[in-house]
Formats: sequence, C-alpha cells, structure tokens
Amino acid sequence: MMERLLVVRCPELLEEDEGGALLRTFIRVLAAVEVYCPWVQPVRPGICSLPARGPARYFGGEQALVDLVTEATAAIAETQVGMADGLFGAVLAARAALVVPAGTTPAFLALLPVTTLGDPDLAELLARLGLRTLGDFAALPERHVLGRFGADGALRHRVARGETGELAGFRQSGMDRHIQRHQHGDRPATGTQGGFWGGTSDRDARAARTLADVQRLLGADGVLRIRLQGGRSPAERSRLVTWGARETPGDRTLDAPWPGQIPPPAPAIVHTPPLGAEVVDDAGEPVVVSGRGLLTATPGRLSVAGGPWTAVTAWAGPWPAEERWWSRARRRTARMQVVLAGQDARLLLTEQGRWWVEATYG
Repeated sequence: MMERLLVVRCPELLEEDEGGALLRTFIRVLAAVEVYCPWVQPVRPGICSLPARGPARYFGGEQALVDLVTEATAAIAETQVGMADGLFGAVLAARAALVVPAGTTPAFLALLPVTTLGDPDLAELLARLGLRTLGDFAALPERHVLGRFGADGALRHRVARGETGELAGFRQSGMDRHIQRHQHGDRPATGTQGGFWGGTSDRDARAARTLADVQRLLGADGVLRIRLQGGRSPAERSRLVTWGARETPGDRTLDAPWPGQIPPPAPAIVHTPPLGAEVVDDAGEPVVVSGRGLLTATPGRLSVAGGPWTAVTAWAGPWPAEERWWSRARRRTARMQVVLAGQDARLLLTEQGRWWVEATYG
C-alpha cells in the first residue's frame, strides 16, 4: 500500500533565484506547515510533503488538515494543497487542490494525459500508438512495456498504474542541507556550545528525524511524550500527548491551588489501575480516615492485592480532598504516604472505606 501524503505546492517558488529570496519564502512556508505537522519533508524548491494518516486523525480528518495547512500558508505565498496515495498522485492532487480518497488514486490518474509523466519522448511515442491517457498506458501488459520501453518506461508504467508512488529523480537531493544553510544564514547564533560529536542541536535534529520516521510507520499516535499538568494524584498530573502536536505554551493549571495534592518528590511508578490494599493497626484493626480527615488509628501493617502483610515504619498524611462538591458526582478521597520495612514507600488512596496503592516510590 502506498503512503498517504499531503503535498503543498508553491507555483511561484518552484525555481531558485540567485539571492535565495524564493527559497527563504519557501522556508517560511515549511515553518507554517510544521506548526501542524512537524515531519514535513522538502521535496524540491516549492514542493513539500508529509505523511497524512496520523495528522489527519489528530486534526479531525483529511479535509480538515488540508484546510488548516492551506490557511496557514496562504498569507506567505500562493499555495496549492492536496492529498492522495503516493507522491506522484499527491503532487497532481495539489495542483488541482483535491483530496483524492484513499484507494482511488489509480482512478484519479487514469484520466490524466501521458505528458503528466514528464517524459516528452515517451509521451510522443504513446500518442502515436493511440495511448493518450495514463489509463491507456496503465492497461498495457507489464511485460510488453518492459520489452518496448525499457526499465525507465516500466517504472513510469507502474506509476501510471498506481503501483508505486514516485518517479525517479523527482526529489531534489540535498534539499534538507540546502534549506538548513539558508535557515542558519537567516537566524542569529544562539551561543550554545557544541559537543565533541556534533553538538546538542545536531543530536536534537537527529532525534526529531528518528521520531518522525517512527511516526510514518506507526502513525502520529505511535510516538507520545509526557506532558505535566495540574492535578492532585500522580496519574492526574501527567498525560500522554502526540509528539510534535501543537499545544498552547504554559499550563495555568500547574500553579493553580489543588487542595489534597501530595507533596514532592514524585513517585517512580504510577499503578493504572490502582492496586487494592488493606491497612490495619498493630492490633489488626482496620485503619480508616474519618469524616474530619483524620486517621482512626496509627497504621501498623499493609497488605497489597491480598499479599503478605508488611510493617509500616513511617507515614505522612492523610491529605483529604473533596472533588466536584457542587455536583452529584462529587468524590471524597484522602491520600497517605507510607514507608514499609525495607524502605519501600507507597502512595495510598482511600475512598468509601477502601484502600488502594496508587503509586510506588523508587
């Protein structure tokens, strides 16, 4: 199956001028697209592509993604945005500002003239044979094409059939390095000292390219990172987000008051879902948190998931919390930190008289 690609084509930026002004404008287009899709690949001057499956799911569909990219680049240059299977079909879809549905790229190509393949000699020969469209060319048996037109003609035949998505030589080699040189020429130096093996910025760039490659294989949701946010429990204070996704900088919930929030340090392991537990005092009586947020007895032993009892050597808390007190879905909980024999520490949660282990400290 060919890769689903979105292509941005800038008709006025398809050539390089002596001063580099056109390429610098193209770099601005790339930066605008990277706000939504950070794994943009420059194909040649004025044309860039990006894998569309993951970003389309994230931004609400293929047409929604095309609309966002079109809007982001319209103020910089005249752009044509389209989507199809394979680079060849996606570039042609961009020229027509179309989103070609997945699996229908061969049918889309079939009506186009053979001159679209970019080989005037081949197009003239096919026209003399009465083959004027890509569909006519695609209908020829592959073995006959190889014998009559050679390996280059056979490759164009596979492209016309929708079996491969790219013509040889269409991508301009060295575009990434060429663009980086212009970017560095336009941007002031940051003053960051490089390392012995390429510097921090080089390592970051290599890591970003590696993550982008993984996303192409697995989709956008295949590469996630942790984002810190406000909350009471360790599970609430972090969430997984798509790597490279656009986010509003600065989370105001981080500094908001969270009554019942546990103090640092953060635990090493968060148990999802929490592990059932029992807490008793030295006499074996259950320990609970009263309505006033106080322990009914000193914790003496802890059992996790029906396992053996372990002595509690130290404890802190409890930290009661009342969530959504104004609604029927309100919750009254409390958390407590305990240190067990052997210096193993756990974060406990109690609700409605039951205990759970929410997290384990390293």
